[in-house]
Amino acid sequence: MALSARNLLKGKVKEVTKGMVMAEVTIEVAPGVDVVSAITTSSVERLGLATGKEVEVVIKATSVMLNA
Repeated sequence: MALSARNLLKGKVKEVTKGMVMAEVTIEVAPGVDVVSAITTSSVERLGLATGKEVEVVIKATSVMLNA
């Protein structure tokens, strides 16, 4: 699959918290660095996401805010 997004991070699923419709997936992309994604529970099941699974995090956003 080819993607236009250039921000791709490899990591491992650290935790999956499922709700009725949405789930929160925490991925460790580096020691002590986590990325949290909110996706549908059906996507969690379709992708077979579980603790320890290796995944790729793809980030494509039209707006990124920074505060200093």
